[in-house]
Amino acid sequence: MTMVLETVAGAGVTGTLTLTVREARLLCPGVRHVVLTDEGGRALPTFTPGSHIAVNWAEGRHNSYSLTGPSIEPDHYAISVRLDENGHGGSRWVHDLQPGQTVRVSRPRSAFAPILNARHHILVAGGIGVTPMLSHVRAALEWGRSFEVIYSFRDRQGAHADELAALCGDRIVTVSTPEELREALLPKLGDQPLGTHVYTCGPAPMIAAVAEWARECGWPPGRVHSEAFGAGPLPEGNPFAAKLGRTGMIVPVPSGTSLLEALLDKGITVPNLCRQGVCGECRLSVRGGEVEHRDLFLTDEEKASGDSIMPCVSRAVGDRLELEL
Repeated sequence: MTMVLETVAGAGVTGTLTLTVREARLLCPGVRHVVLTDEGGRALPTFTPGSHIAVNWAEGRHNSYSLTGPSIEPDHYAISVRLDENGHGGSRWVHDLQPGQTVRVSRPRSAFAPILNARHHILVAGGIGVTPMLSHVRAALEWGRSFEVIYSFRDRQGAHADELAALCGDRIVTVSTPEELREALLPKLGDQPLGTHVYTCGPAPMIAAVAEWARECGWPPGRVHSEAFGAGPLPEGNPFAAKLGRTGMIVPVPSGTSLLEALLDKGITVPNLCRQGVCGECRLSVRGGEVEHRDLFLTDEEKASGDSIMPCVSRAVGDRLELEL
């Protein structure tokens, strides 16, 4: 590991690690597992279960991937990446990595950590959403926490399924359809003592369904946690202009171009990371105009207040938006 301690342009990443690919292999169709190590064999920074690293795959371009391996002074970081044929190229870049190549990554960050005083943890994974659950399970086993897992995946698409089964023993149930997930999860949601928390990572519809089932069973929102993949394919949207409140500068935002990209193209620094409306890194304050919120980061209350925007995915409703920049 080499601590570069640099600021990556437009990324807001203040500490970057340069690591070497030790292993790269296909886990299941479309999912590649990559193991990164320090060239000198030193231990890597410890991380909180559910953490991710941002992989720098092009100048100013990063994709975030959950860490799947051990979290305490690990000798490697491991990520599993699903190939997105319609993405911007980050997952393809990871799929093309070969042993011996060097990769720049951020230090681990966590927005999906377990609640340490919870009495029981229900972990619900859908597809590649299994990746953060692996570190949750490893930590639960290490610290003796009570947990169970429901893993939903399609036939032959179960990345890490065997590894997870070996870790969990009889504490895992696998399903393959939304109906089977509902059948497996609803009884658990309806029969849980205070202090149980549920965590979901997977496609947005699955996350929404689990949250709705929990609400119907009387769960308070504070015991329901989730991490989404991203906002998904979005329409190109209408063109609009962003006025920078401090300078009066007008930044045109064409259809098909994000507000974030338009700002960066004008040389305006905006910290950003996932570019999928998930991480919250690029959040900007809004002075005027109405926002078409497309992100998965802001709460319903924050969206209703209209004073913030995630420029990586969200746009103006009308033809003008004024920003606190």
